[in-house]
Amino acid sequence: MASGRPDVPLQAEDIGKSFVSDNGEELEIIRSVSFALARGEIVSLVGPSGCGKTTLLNLLCRLLEPTHGAVFWKGEEVTTVPAGIGYMLQKDLLLPWRTAIQNVMLGLQVKGGARSRHRERANALLEQLGLEGFGDHYPSTLSGGMRQRVALARTLAPEPEVLLFDEPFSALDFQTKILIERDTLRLVRELQRSLLLITHDVEEAVSLSDRVIVLSRRPCTIVSEHRIDLPGDRSNLIALRESKGFAHYVRQIWTELDIR
Repeated sequence: MASGRPDVPLQAEDIGKSFVSDNGEELEIIRSVSFALARGEIVSLVGPSGCGKTTLLNLLCRLLEPTHGAVFWKGEEVTTVPAGIGYMLQKDLLLPWRTAIQNVMLGLQVKGGARSRHRERANALLEQLGLEGFGDHYPSTLSGGMRQRVALARTLAPEPEVLLFDEPFSALDFQTKILIERDTLRLVRELQRSLLLITHDVEEAVSLSDRVIVLSRRPCTIVSEHRIDLPGDRSNLIALRESKGFAHYVRQIWTELDIR
């Protein structure tokens, strides 16, 4: 088996996953996937519904053990969740009995350290995400978009090197989605983090990513990879969707998606 590359934070080498059904039949979900996520890179995974994208993410952060293959963290094979990974799901999963700032501080408290520093960092993130003044509000009083911003702040608070996002913006309306995507892009770039994003939205994948990986139907393999090279300001997501070449990437990726 190939060894990992120490110059990249996260790498998959020929990982696959099969489950055994209740009647004893083996169900192959992921056949063979290999790729590397570079430092500071944003990569989107797109594929047909049910192809195994979430399973792949769980393999990469070692919440699941692969049937074959290996996951490498900075060149070293890992068997447990690396400390430098932050995972954000479609549901915000905020604790209803904790305020917004207390939810953001949760991961920091697990790591330990001074509470005053935790509160200072949480406040700074909430302010950066447009939630200044809402720190003492409970989740039930916040809109869906605000809750996702709190969840994003909670994910970023422990300063993970790699972010794994499982369709965290899919339930939001278009306006809110664009605003949170913009804020996410800005913070990921400023903090020089790596981001691996699962999405069903091809336009979202093209507008946010340095690279888009197209996955096949189950059993999942990589169909193609597209390096996204678009002119202009990549942070202006509306203008970017109107830029030269954007529609070409979107059409090409759609033709490769087997969604029958």
